Amino acid sequence: MSESSGKLTARLQEIVEDFGYVSGREKLEYLLEFADALPALPDHLAGKRDEMDEVHECMTPVFIYLENDDDGKLRFHFDIPPESPTVRGFAEILRSGLNGATPAELLDIPDLFYLDLGLGQVLT
Repeated sequence: MSESSGKLTARLQEIVEDFGYVSGREKLEYLLEFADALPALPDHLAGKRDEMDEVHECMTPVFIYLENDDDGKLRFHFDIPPESPTVRGFAEILRSGLNGATPAELLDIPDLFYLDLGLGQVLT
């Protein structure tokens, strides 16, 4: 792992390990599978970008909405155009890897965990 402190959720650890089993173009293809799996916004958020947080640092319009369920578990929702499949892929990795985590578990995720996906080798 890129940073020794912190701990990944079980699902996020599984995703990182799965990326370790593929190389080259297969990594990109696997990322695109995640992009295809990113669900549409739920009805209560459709058309409500003003209620979502925008990621201003990204050239692609990325909007995130985080819900904290009654059971203390987090749920992530992303609104990203289909013309940005790699960004959608990263978002789905985060969504599927972090949904159901508690705020404490989220804060324990190492900042640089994404480096372990090895996508820097195939994306510019």
